[in-house]
Amino acid sequence: MKNFYLPLVLVIGGNLVYHLSQKSLPKEANPLYTMIIVYGIAIIACAACALAYPSEKTFLQSAKETNLTVFLLGISVAMIEVGFLFVYRVGWNVSTASITTSVTVTLMLIPIGVLAFKEHLTVRNVVGLLFCLLGLVLVAKK
Repeated sequence: MKNFYLPLVLVIGGNLVYHLSQKSLPKEANPLYTMIIVYGIAIIACAACALAYPSEKTFLQSAKETNLTVFLLGISVAMIEVGFLFVYRVGWNVSTASITTSVTVTLMLIPIGVLAFKEHLTVRNVVGLLFCLLGLVLVAKK
């Protein structure tokens, strides 16, 4: 992905379809079986993309190079998927659930980014984050 914005467009497009699909899943279907089907489709999609994505390493070579973070990522993805499924089933609006979770996670990641990854915040960043916090309060309040 050499283009700077292409991955961002992929994430935005995927998130849009993701939330609309999550909100529209049949309520009668077992949520965990639904997620098993979703992950099966995701595996097939990733396998198909892997055929087109150039790589110097095989699947097995890549698997040997993984560590605990791959396990944690898998668990976290399942938590996000099942969590959003239940968020929508208990009545959250598609227009506010995503922004509520995204801003909350962003605010929690700020000290982690600064302390653990030595990232720097500018005054402009802080002002923007304050607006996000204000927006979170206004959006999430019933």
